[in-house]
Amino acid sequence: MEFTTRPELAGTFGMVASTHWLASAAGMAVLEKGGNAFDAAVAAGLTLQVVEPHLNGPGGEVPVIGHDARRGETFVVCGQGTAPAAATPEAFTALGLDLVPGSGLLAATVPGAFGAWLLLLREYGTLPLRDVLEYAIGYAEAGFPLVPAISWAIASVADIFRAHWTTSASLYLNGPAIPPPGSLFANPALAATYKRVLATAEVASTDRDEQIEAARSAWYDGFIAEEMAKFAQSDVMDVTGERHRGLLSYDDLATWHARIEPPVTYDYAGLTVCKTAPWGQGPVFLQQLALLRSFGLAEMDPGGTEFLHVVTEASKLAFADREAWYGDPDFTDVPVDDLLSAQYNAERRALITNTASASFVPGSPGGREPSLPGFARAAFGNRKRPGTGDPGLDPATGEPLGRSASAQARRGDTCHLDVADRWGNMVSATPSGGWLQSSPVIPALGFPLGTRAQMFTVQPGLPATIAPGKRPRTTLTPSMALRDGEPYLAFGTPGGDQQDQWTLHFFLRHVHHGMNLQEAIDFPAFHSRHMPSSFYPRAADPLELDAEARIAPSVIEELRARGHEVNVAPPWSLGRVSAVARRAGVLYAAANPRGMQGYAVGR
Repeated sequence: MEFTTRPELAGTFGMVASTHWLASAAGMAVLEKGGNAFDAAVAAGLTLQVVEPHLNGPGGEVPVIGHDARRGETFVVCGQGTAPAAATPEAFTALGLDLVPGSGLLAATVPGAFGAWLLLLREYGTLPLRDVLEYAIGYAEAGFPLVPAISWAIASVADIFRAHWTTSASLYLNGPAIPPPGSLFANPALAATYKRVLATAEVASTDRDEQIEAARSAWYDGFIAEEMAKFAQSDVMDVTGERHRGLLSYDDLATWHARIEPPVTYDYAGLTVCKTAPWGQGPVFLQQLALLRSFGLAEMDPGGTEFLHVVTEASKLAFADREAWYGDPDFTDVPVDDLLSAQYNAERRALITNTASASFVPGSPGGREPSLPGFARAAFGNRKRPGTGDPGLDPATGEPLGRSASAQARRGDTCHLDVADRWGNMVSATPSGGWLQSSPVIPALGFPLGTRAQMFTVQPGLPATIAPGKRPRTTLTPSMALRDGEPYLAFGTPGGDQQDQWTLHFFLRHVHHGMNLQEAIDFPAFHSRHMPSSFYPRAADPLELDAEARIAPSVIEELRARGHEVNVAPPWSLGRVSAVARRAGVLYAAANPRGMQGYAVGR
């Protein structure tokens, strides 16, 4: 076994892995008190909203993939809120906008995370609401130590807070000072919000399910909905340099419900890989597997030139299809079966040569002609010069590619958590949105709305065109793999458009090269920036490939000789995968050391 930054955990009782140690500890505490994996996931997810406010919040969203051992059921909980009834292409073009802004109130969709966590708890959990919400309340009320990235995030928008978002300044700035890393930070308004929700639920009934429904009602058609709808009518400065009101209304909130759906699946290497439907980018993971299955990856060096090149080129093709074909299946007919078919992928696979492709070429599944939004077409008309040195900040996510002070201005990223319990249940969830740096705090509630609508296009007639009641095509993409119908592996990562690259590489290393979970996470990482970003202003970096400096210099040079414009990122700077697994009755877990906050716990 290779040296790893920490051990792969093994045990039989329960495992929790997440992007913050406090959330992992909260999830484990729930397992210790007799809760199952779903109870633990809810506790960890609600805790993440408090302790990683730069990465997610109560105003955000979450997709969840779970397996319930009692029912023998693998399912998806869709916690992606929809566009407001007033959100039409014309509403944006009338304001002179050809993109949905990436900050402020115009990009707010219905906050779906709380509804999704409650649906997961009610349908699959066992504990009452108080037992899973108490950790989030405790950290919001008594405080938690700030990780450095939170201080960086606040610093990156402090001037906006002071000049325009004064409600955020009141919460996150102590006069002129930025709260330093390690300092204790509390959010009394958020604690009061959650305590009022809990009190409302417990007054409504002594029945567990009725309490959960009362809490949901308080959020979506009670006092929280009223405050969100009222605040959405404020005139707020956003990234356009102008003040705009939001489109979100009380009726949008009151009519929305989280829902349970079947996963999209693909069989690969003896496993059934489960992802969300194409309202998320999840099927792009499956498309990459379909393209790669004939390349003999097991015989390749996972850190070698051929592996990095082939995997990168397959990613370009799959992500081109994402841009042309993915959208909310309630509104558009996404040809998933054709995209995953053997014939289609044989045709697409032939486009991969020994040279890096500078093109962005979606396919024609089932003979349909693809259409791309204008920003995707434009990105490949003007090539920027090759990047060199420290790439600094990923323009797609605001994720620092290094840990230096120069890479501080974060636009918002994502969290992840995985849980496995002793009864055979397993959960993977990727909470995101409602970032402290992308929209002003609602003072009565202690959190901002989200900005997920920036992932729509306002260009008419495309699968991802904005429309009332439609889900944006997001980057959020938890993963689960089954073996013979039983949960084998749950995994995921933050990282925007990189999510289904970093997790793919982790998965391939584990499946084809025999690495344990921690080895596969620690292995030197890379990703393509060729595809258009899902985040405002929707830019692309054709041919660009970010690779950690731990990858051999000879491999970097060989990739450049093949036409890749390689940015050498600092060691330990790319990817934040976590995972849990179950094999032969033993539970395993691992978490990412990059960023120095992810942690796995278990016994």
